[in-house]
Amino acid sequence: MNISSLPEQSPTGRFTRGLSWVLRLIAAAAFLAAGIAKLMGVPMMVGVFDQIGVGQWFRLVTGVIEVVGALTLLLPITVAISGALLAAMMLVAAGIHLFVIGGSPVPAIVLMLITATVAWLNRQHFIRLD
Repeated sequence: MNISSLPEQSPTGRFTRGLSWVLRLIAAAAFLAAGIAKLMGVPMMVGVFDQIGVGQWFRLVTGVIEVVGALTLLLPITVAISGALLAAMMLVAAGIHLFVIGGSPVPAIVLMLITATVAWLNRQHFIRLD
């Protein structure tokens, strides 16, 4: 049996794709729920953004980014960049919790790790510029 007759998809590849989809679905659900809550003006979200002190426009922009990010996590062509951008956004969110408004940064850190992992698992989808 020569190597060219081996199947192209190894169990590790299937596992990686499955893990990526599970993480993408978890993150998409979390970002979609949070983004919709921000856009609908849920009182808790309004209060959080009042504490941040930048203005409610920032809540709306954040909500749009979260909803768009949730949807683009599910598209193969945008999954890597979406994961990376959402991970960066959660890094900022963790910093805001730590240094501005207080509260636990753990949810933001968990989402950052999930979306960074998604970006890493799908790194082959980044556009090559060379």
